Amino acid sequence: MSQIHEKSPQHCAKKKLINIKNHHKKLFYTFTTFILTILILILLVWLILHPTKPEFVLKEANIYQLTLSGSHLLNSSIQITLLSKNPNKKVGIYYDEIQVYASYKGQRITLDSSIPPFYQEHNDNNLLSLVLVANRLPVDPSFGYEMDRGQMAGRLVLNFKTNGQLRWKVGTWVSGRYMLIVNCVVVLPFGPSGPAGPLTSKQGTQCLTTV
Repeated sequence: MSQIHEKSPQHCAKKKLINIKNHHKKLFYTFTTFILTILILILLVWLILHPTKPEFVLKEANIYQLTLSGSHLLNSSIQITLLSKNPNKKVGIYYDEIQVYASYKGQRITLDSSIPPFYQEHNDNNLLSLVLVANRLPVDPSFGYEMDRGQMAGRLVLNFKTNGQLRWKVGTWVSGRYMLIVNCVVVLPFGPSGPAGPLTSKQGTQCLTTV
């Protein structure tokens, strides 16, 4: 007579619970391995290509108006030309939501001017021309005093600041958005006698770019 081995309900439940746990562990390990593989591939692509931040040069600046109305309301009209360079050999750049304004002694002297979104191929250059204006823009009461000091010193130092976002493009892959900040400093001659025409600078100033 053969011996019959019967498993208790408790034993079966314990075995089933162990199988469920093992199944969950396998799923977790598979998912983790997949995510790590994707991250490693992205990191390798990034390290191999190593995108270099774009370069900007202020090619020209022309100040047509910079006058106070009353003691603290400013009217301004400035035209600038920026040269944008993509130094990467295999990486394109999408520029999004680009805003540019001018400042003097830490004070805004124009409103924001927008540059339409554009795509820049690798090893490509783009000329960006725009006009920055303000009409009765409130400024600090000390603005007129600072302008007088600059005129006595014979020079006017302005900052042109660009804020926006960019995305890298490698093949068909496009990265997420990165903050772009560009700061250009220009020194214009500003003698006591005043200019006969617009204040102009064509010195080709290299700008500081942060990504």
